[in-house]
Amino acid sequence: MTRLTIPKTYKLYIGGKFPRSESGRSYEVRTADGAFLANASLASRKDARDAVVAARAAVSGWSGATAYNRGQVLYRVAEVLEGRRAQFVAELVAAQGLTTAAAGREVDEAIDTWVWYAGWADKFVQVAGSGNPVAGPYFNLSVPEPTGVVAIVAPQADGLLGLVRTVAPALVAGNTVVVVASERFPLPAVSLAEVLATSDVPGGVVNVLTGSPAEIAPWLASHADVDALDLTGAGELDWVDLEIAAAETLTRVLRPEPGVPGLALDRVTAFTETKTVWHTKSLI
Repeated sequence: MTRLTIPKTYKLYIGGKFPRSESGRSYEVRTADGAFLANASLASRKDARDAVVAARAAVSGWSGATAYNRGQVLYRVAEVLEGRRAQFVAELVAAQGLTTAAAGREVDEAIDTWVWYAGWADKFVQVAGSGNPVAGPYFNLSVPEPTGVVAIVAPQADGLLGLVRTVAPALVAGNTVVVVASERFPLPAVSLAEVLATSDVPGGVVNVLTGSPAEIAPWLASHADVDALDLTGAGELDWVDLEIAAAETLTRVLRPEPGVPGLALDRVTAFTETKTVWHTKSLI
């Protein structure tokens, strides 16, 4: 007897759960040689709104955690991803046509990215903050704080590393994320959502949408409850219109850049606001 395989439909990741798109839509994901691989949910405007609501609800808990705790959580993501390395390698080989060796290197880089940013969680404030010299009997301290909800268009030519290189730094300072994954290579993004769900990342801290960035990004850019917009992977979109839409609600914008971003502390501080505090010196 010939056994029929069961086509899998990958879901979205919103608020720590895996819902189907409210529209009921999905699209086919194919291998590098054109064979059917799976179905992925095609996120809608309503899904984007739900993801922003979930991200907003998670801000206080995530930003209120200690920097040390956030670092430990991000490191745990690396641990779980390491344990599922073979699955991610297989997905990159099938969808992107990479050799096993090349896919393995990319997965290793993704794991190392989580570790690198985890290490900055309780250190970047000392680098980005300052004690300011003032004329008077005062302490004047500048401290970076999270911006809030960050909407991200992940790099579209890569399924895993570009996603991790944009999501991880946004989380370090205590921001929460809504990310639009690669439309062509969405499976590593959904598999990463499964890693997040089985790590210690609270529900709503990262929300993953699959589908068309051209359809979803304008709603995120104009959403009044999105505090920052990372357009790293939006080079093929009309990103100027997205920036204009974001300006209507004073949303901070990180403009597109080619390829996969590197490891950089600037990507952490891009989504922080500097708070300056004055405190009287003791006269005793």
